[in-house]
Amino acid sequence: MPQIEHTDYYSHILGISLKVEVTGHYGYPIIMFPTSQGQYTQNHDFKLNESINWFVEQGRVKLYNIETIDKFSFYDKNISPEQRIRNYELYMQFLIQEFIPYIQKLHSEHRVAVAGASFGGYHAANFAFRFPDVVSHLFCLSGAFSIRNFMDGFSNELVYFNCPREFVRNDEAWKYKHMHIVLSTSDEDICLNQTREMAGILASKGINHWYDEQKWISHDWPLWRMMFPVFVGRFF
Repeated sequence: MPQIEHTDYYSHILGISLKVEVTGHYGYPIIMFPTSQGQYTQNHDFKLNESINWFVEQGRVKLYNIETIDKFSFYDKNISPEQRIRNYELYMQFLIQEFIPYIQKLHSEHRVAVAGASFGGYHAANFAFRFPDVVSHLFCLSGAFSIRNFMDGFSNELVYFNCPREFVRNDEAWKYKHMHIVLSTSDEDICLNQTREMAGILASKGINHWYDEQKWISHDWPLWRMMFPVFVGRFF
C-alpha cells in the first residue's frame, strides 16, 4: 500500500488552512479534487486513488488531494451570487499563487497534472483552462464546464472566466497545445452532453484532446475507477 500523509496548508489568500491528503513517496504530482462538497479524503474513500495504486507504488505519480471551499462558495445559499463567485475566485488564486508554487518547488517541476470526477472534474478543468502554463495533464471524469446554474442569473467577468465552455471558445488555441487533455464520460452520464460540447469546442479550435465515451454505465464511482487507470497509464 502507498504511504498516505494528512497535512494542512495555510492559505494567506483565503485566511484559512486547507487539508491535503498526500499519497505516495515519489513521482509526478497530480492535484486531485473531490466531488461536490466532498471531503478531501473522498477520492481515497471511494477508491479512486486505489485504482491507480500501481502507478503510485512504482513512483510514477504522487497524489495531492486538496480540500475545496464548495460550501463557502457555490453551495452557500446564504450569500449573494456575487460573493459566491468572489469566494471561489479566491480559491483559484490560492491554487495558482500559493499551492502550485509550493508543489513546483517540492517536485522541481514547472507543470502539474490535475484530476477530478463530477464537480471535481469541473475544478480540475477550470483550473487547467484558466492556467494552462502550469498544467501538463487534465483528467476530467464526467466533469462540468459551467457554473451558471449556481449564479441565480447573476453575471460578471468572474463568472465568465470560471466557465470554460465560454472562455475557451474565445481563447487562443496555442495556450493549450502542450496539454494532455482527457474528457471522460459515458452514454448514461448526466454530464454526457456537457462533455461532448466541451470536446466539440476543443476540436473546433484544433486543440488536441482525448474524448472517451463508455457504454452502459452511469455517472458514478465505478465508471471513474474503471477509466482513471487507463488514462493515467497512457501518460505515466
